[in-house]
Amino acid sequence: MEDYSAFSASYKDCSALTDVECVAVAKEASADIARLEAVRFRAIAQLSRHRDGASSVVQEVAFELSVVDGHAGALVSTAEALTTRLPRTLGLMDRGLVSGAGAAKVAAATGWLSDDDARAADALLEDRLEGKNTEQIRKAASHVAGIVDREGAERRTEHNRAGRRLRVRHGEAGVASIEVEDGPVERVAAAYTRIDREARALRAGGETRTLDQLRADVALDLLLGGQGGPGERSEVFLYMDLNTYLGLNEDPADLAGHGHIPASLAREIASGPDAVLRRIITDPLSGQVLDLGRERYRPTAGLGEFVRVRDRECRRPGCHRVAQACDLDHSVPWQFGGHTSADDLVDLCRRDHRLKDEPGWIYTLAPDGTLTVTTPTGQTYDSSPPPLHEPRPPAPTADEPPPF
Repeated sequence: MEDYSAFSASYKDCSALTDVECVAVAKEASADIARLEAVRFRAIAQLSRHRDGASSVVQEVAFELSVVDGHAGALVSTAEALTTRLPRTLGLMDRGLVSGAGAAKVAAATGWLSDDDARAADALLEDRLEGKNTEQIRKAASHVAGIVDREGAERRTEHNRAGRRLRVRHGEAGVASIEVEDGPVERVAAAYTRIDREARALRAGGETRTLDQLRADVALDLLLGGQGGPGERSEVFLYMDLNTYLGLNEDPADLAGHGHIPASLAREIASGPDAVLRRIITDPLSGQVLDLGRERYRPTAGLGEFVRVRDRECRRPGCHRVAQACDLDHSVPWQFGGHTSADDLVDLCRRDHRLKDEPGWIYTLAPDGTLTVTTPTGQTYDSSPPPLHEPRPPAPTADEPPPF
């Protein structure tokens, strides 16, 4: 087939390409992307070496590349593995034969091996990865890892089980997913069996929901402390304009940690039997929170609650952990003159609270609530509490007629 290497680089308008040319250009573009990803991995690995492997490199990469922390962590760990333990896989990327996603599968599958065994696996894989998709690469890498260390099954199991974690993924239109990732297989199997059994019992009792819906509902009820039946109370922060609540407009509401949700769903949540409504006073010009109404079903927690309502989420730019799960932190340490007031307190999740104390990281809080984060390379990123509504023009004065 004709060589389309230079051909692909010059094509921004593909409207004149034939079918054969379209496939060829797409393939060569993918190879070019792999080569660039190899360059990116080398740069990230070198940054990590400059920082002596500090964990804060993940947050710095997340900032600079505008990716979420989980993706940044995978980039850093893969970069370190490719440049030390998996040089042949990195070489395949240089030749455009393996993508960055495929290389990440190799790094993950060989992560439990010693450095020498990882290099041995890397050598065995060199001729087995070209033309394979990421799932095929994962299986091949896992198989080869077992070959080079046949005695390491127990260590591999311990390594994998130690990596268990809970992951939340936010979707669109009022949905999200929660996943126990890499949990112990016997416990995951037992949990699924219990959920399935209770879902089937509800179905047999006349429930009209599908089994899939029932399994999801039962799992959530159990997580919230129930028995798989009625829903349980949990605290979430829902920000909704009064006119939206009354049905006078259809402006979207905001669910902390998730983002915008449709007005109809917000009203459904707010009208639930366990809903607690609070009056929040805002600055009409900026939409920022000024005060919380004190009439509610439970007593206020005062300053801490005000800061959490104002911030909604962790204030480190790009982090969306809800404020209820964060630490209240002084932007200026109290021992250096900081004050325990709303003007000096911000919500930071535990990881970002620790990041603030890493060498080279500077957090500055302005009087208007804007948090500026300066990275060790001198880049700055700003975060402001999201306004509860769009800024509104000031009301006309007595000498000024209202606009028509």
